[in-house]
Amino acid sequence: MTKHLLLAAAFAAVLPLAACGKPETITAPETPDAQADELAKAAPVALPPAIRESRTYRCKDNSVVYASFLTDGTTVEVRDAQEEPPIATLKAPAAGEPFVGGPGFEGFKLVGSGETVTYTSPDSGTQSCKA
Repeated sequence: MTKHLLLAAAFAAVLPLAACGKPETITAPETPDAQADELAKAAPVALPPAIRESRTYRCKDNSVVYASFLTDGTTVEVRDAQEEPPIATLKAPAAGEPFVGGPGFEGFKLVGSGETVTYTSPDSGTQSCKA
């Protein structure tokens, strides 16, 4: 008798699964994407240059200057505190030439990129700094 009850219970458990068929595939109606054409025609987004090297310089007046030289070879970001945003972004006309401040950064200049640089700022003037 228990054998028949177990068999009936197993059959009752499997019966609902046997009634299942293939699931219906529902597809969304095709609607034109208004931005797809614009995105396809758009120019690729250029990323800014990465940091090639960061150096910390100690200057003659005992101040510290943090310089991040970018991979384009013509840009340096200058900070007066390590975790702060740049106080000036300086550009060189060509690689190897002095980095100078453009509009908004007048009075800033950095000459060199090695162990010793000459740094000029509106606050402290021109001084020699060593890494």
